[in-house]
Amino acid sequence: MRRWLRPLWVFLALLFLLEAWLWDHLSPVVARIVGFIPWAALKQRLAQAIERLSPWATLIVFVLPLVVLLLPLKFIEVYFLATGQWLGAIAVIVVAKLVGVGVTAFIFDATRDKLLQMAWFRALYEWMLRVRAWAHAVTEPVRVRMRDIAAMIRSARGGRFLRWLSRLRRAAFRRAA
Repeated sequence: MRRWLRPLWVFLALLFLLEAWLWDHLSPVVARIVGFIPWAALKQRLAQAIERLSPWATLIVFVLPLVVLLLPLKFIEVYFLATGQWLGAIAVIVVAKLVGVGVTAFIFDATRDKLLQMAWFRALYEWMLRVRAWAHAVTEPVRVRMRDIAAMIRSARGGRFLRWLSRLRRAAFRRAA
């Protein structure tokens, strides 16, 4: 049974790492975009307002923009799916994922200190960090193999590797037919 579950765990860990990678790379992009807003006084007042809020009120500040931004996108996504516009639905899903992760990362950076004052949130945050470390450990053999394959393809032996892969593929199709 463990052998059957291993690919599922690796897949889930890879999804989690993709989400973490998006989080790490979109946070600075969103911060840079927000940096273009010419309302420096408004941004400063917002930061001061967050400092004065209680941790529970800060949680509302953390969640509210996500609901306001993502809920309309989810409705558009459902509309596209209901009308059979698959490419539109896929585009909205991708945009919603990028906007959601980017905005969440930006808002979390602004509210992290207040949110971590709540014991249950701190425990959840630390658990997520442990899950991230677990995901890296579980996917390390797969990532090493992928790096080795990529290096082999880029090296002088790449042509030989691709010919071997092509022969293997043809043999598999002959057996299937």
